[in-house]
Amino acid sequence: MPTCRRKRVMLKELSVSLLEQTKITPLMPVFYMEQTGEIFEDYEFNLTRHVTGKSGLDYFQALESEQQEARTLHSRFPQQLKAPVLRAVQWQVVGRLDHLVEAVYERFKDRYFEGERVYVEIEGERYWATVLEVFPPRSLGEIVEPHPISGDLKLPVAEVNATNDPHMYTYKVQLIDDGSNEPETDSKGKVRPPLPKFDTTLHDVRCNRLSRDRLSFSKSILRRFIRDCVDRDAAVASPWTVKEAIAEKYGVENIMPEETRKGVEEVKNKEIEKRKKVWEDKEGPPTKKQKRMEEKAAKAREEERIKEEAAAAAAILEPPPKKKYIKYPTEDLDVVLSQREKSKRMAANGHTRSVRPTPSRDLPFPDPVFESLLMTFSFFTAFGVPLKLSPFTLDDFEGAIRHNDIEQPVTLIAEIHSSLIYALRALSTHRHAAVVSFLNEDEDHRLNGDEVPVQYGIQTDQLTNALAEVGNNWERQPLRVDEGRAGWEEALIGCVKDQATVSSFPTLRKVLVGLLFSSEPPIEGATPVNEGLSPPLYRVSPRTRYYLLPPEDKLALLSFLCDTVISHKEIHQYMETCETNLTLLRKEKIEIKKERKKIQDDMALLTKDEQTTNGTNGTNGNSSKAPSEGKQSKASSVTKDNDDGDQENIDASSDLSEVESESTPPDSDMDGSGTEMGSSGERGTTRSARQKNSASKVQAQSLSKQRELARAKNASAKQAQAEYRRLDEEDNKLERRMESIEREFRKWSGVVRLKPLGKDRFHNRYWWFDGIGSSSLVTGGGTPAYATGRLFVQGPCAADLEIMERRQTEEPTFSLAERKVDEEGPEGVLNVNEWGYYTEPEQLTELVAWLNTKGIRELKLKENLSKWADHIASGMRKRISQYKSNTMMIKDLSLTSRIPEGRRSTRKNAPDSSRTEPYLLWQNKKAPGPS
Repeated sequence: MPTCRRKRVMLKELSVSLLEQTKITPLMPVFYMEQTGEIFEDYEFNLTRHVTGKSGLDYFQALESEQQEARTLHSRFPQQLKAPVLRAVQWQVVGRLDHLVEAVYERFKDRYFEGERVYVEIEGERYWATVLEVFPPRSLGEIVEPHPISGDLKLPVAEVNATNDPHMYTYKVQLIDDGSNEPETDSKGKVRPPLPKFDTTLHDVRCNRLSRDRLSFSKSILRRFIRDCVDRDAAVASPWTVKEAIAEKYGVENIMPEETRKGVEEVKNKEIEKRKKVWEDKEGPPTKKQKRMEEKAAKAREEERIKEEAAAAAAILEPPPKKKYIKYPTEDLDVVLSQREKSKRMAANGHTRSVRPTPSRDLPFPDPVFESLLMTFSFFTAFGVPLKLSPFTLDDFEGAIRHNDIEQPVTLIAEIHSSLIYALRALSTHRHAAVVSFLNEDEDHRLNGDEVPVQYGIQTDQLTNALAEVGNNWERQPLRVDEGRAGWEEALIGCVKDQATVSSFPTLRKVLVGLLFSSEPPIEGATPVNEGLSPPLYRVSPRTRYYLLPPEDKLALLSFLCDTVISHKEIHQYMETCETNLTLLRKEKIEIKKERKKIQDDMALLTKDEQTTNGTNGTNGNSSKAPSEGKQSKASSVTKDNDDGDQENIDASSDLSEVESESTPPDSDMDGSGTEMGSSGERGTTRSARQKNSASKVQAQSLSKQRELARAKNASAKQAQAEYRRLDEEDNKLERRMESIEREFRKWSGVVRLKPLGKDRFHNRYWWFDGIGSSSLVTGGGTPAYATGRLFVQGPCAADLEIMERRQTEEPTFSLAERKVDEEGPEGVLNVNEWGYYTEPEQLTELVAWLNTKGIRELKLKENLSKWADHIASGMRKRISQYKSNTMMIKDLSLTSRIPEGRRSTRKNAPDSSRTEPYLLWQNKKAPGPS
């Protein structure tokens, strides 16, 4: 019986209320589980039945696992020991199963039975042997059966061994030779010598030379066997009883003898009396000691009450305690925003609501099928290089999967299957593995006594006969590009026939029947293959059947092929190349960070020097702007420095001209006129002119020095600005290279392991599949590119949901459902593993604003979203633009196709509107030449 949290999962019986309600409403809808026969009133209760606590298995997987384990156990456990062991444990009153196992093991470890396969030790080596006959000790006289009282667990083991000593038994054994020439190995890996050529293969030995295989008899094996075969009631001192069907099979008495019943009742009564005595001792009249203890406890309670009252009175007078300091980031669910904080965040972000934007859920397929679509798409995107596939978008892949027109082949479908088939040719195969698995499945039904079922309207022999005619030469069949990969459908069936089994590909039979048979006759009057069965099926070519398969079967087939081809040598080499590229990128990132740090330090030093120079030696009271204020500031700074320098030169030249004009004597003086002045006046005038000329020379020299200083300063400023511009350009180049490295890092790391961008507070996972493997975020010309053009969000997994529900159980004030509705919106709550997506840049902006960096998960998610926000938004806009362009093109072509015959050109036919879908126009530019 499967268990969940160590409790058996019991099947739900019909409730009385449901029976009464069906009398009133006979046609009321209910939920019926066919595998167990259970009936549920609502879907929620039915959903809770799928919760499991055992290794991620559901109820039916756990049941099948236990049944398989039981079959393996019963096949290993010695057949000769089953009946004695079951007779020994029947009606035993033992509290713990371990104690019962210990007692049984001690009784039977040295006792062997006729027909057992054991190890016998001969000359220091162990060999397989069969017990032919058991000879009891002669002291016991003529005894019909050996080990007569060994199974009576009521007797002590010492008494049993004294009366019926197992070491006194003699066993006649015969050595077993399996006839193989290959050397055997023991459990430790040591090669066992071949069977020696004794005079006889019969030996008489005691139990000290015999032993059992630990895989067939040990305490753990014995415990599992007993646990699987016995049961016990929940009442006090209930005996262990062998299950009725097993007891009947092995001849174990299942009606309790009167003597045994009396013994069981006696043990039960003793246990009840013991418990009753303990209860009466507790409820009896109190002793002096009890009175003292009660008085002491009452006094302690009174003191505690007085302390509590005093503490309450003091608390009223004391100021309220300060709010507990929380260190952020912390657990996301611990972060609860008040209404004031919500309003403040909405005002800061410019949004009118505090809930997460609602993701779209109009998926083309159900959630499990859509997840398979995403996984196969990401596989082709990641390994497009070794598979020689050109990148394609998710919309193209979805359209190709949904395509069902057999008259219009899809190049994308043919190319991805052909690339997988070529890769699988290099792997080792098991010829006709699918056919063998079908035959083994039918054989299991026959061994279990069941009738072999007819699955999907076709019998196994009819399916195997059809498989024998198709795909036998798939490993050498050429699939040429110039021929449209003709014959890839037959090669696909041959590949699946040799690679797949029912266990590795659960829907194998359904897919093969869908590819090889049709309910419509290929020609009129054709005879169905499954005569007498409904519906009639006809043998057809797989070329006409693939596009008619349902999308879930196509994706299941692709998923199996992708899981199989992952072990291909080229795939492994490509992954190793990606690891090497990641290592080189990490080293380059470190070097670039060092270079940028040095450049930024040099730029800061230049800025500081210029600010110091302008602050101390600035001219005209003006100083040029610092280079660190941006590229525009740096350009204007250079212009201003040049203007200031030119103005200084003009000022200095004008000053010098004035000095020279002042120092030049007037013409009358130079011509010697003015002779009417006296000699004393002439001497005074000459002395004054000489002094004035000397002063003007000094002033001219001073102005010349200032002009030289201004020129030197201007040249230094120009040199500093040029150096700053050079460093800034170098830093910009390194920054662009760093962005390129980040894109390359995502490209290679997505091949090795694809991880989500992060989780939000409710453990919703956010996936972005663009820029991985063969896809790129930008084209060669620098324009945006996309693979999906969407940001996907997946609901929490079952383990994460269980963690949140456990918190809800531990904290009564925490309501998970109410908080999810309040913060995600009534329509935004995603169930377990449910998918949604965002298609517009505005939704991405709102999502980033909704995230709270005080939480650990949302802090990391917001960092990744902010890091790639430009590329995500560009991909969204590119996809929307592409969709509008395709829609307009289809609309134009449809209008062209509706032009009347009289108005159409007779020289050129109208374009075929069926070729306007983008996925039909895709071409594999990386396909190799004809092969």
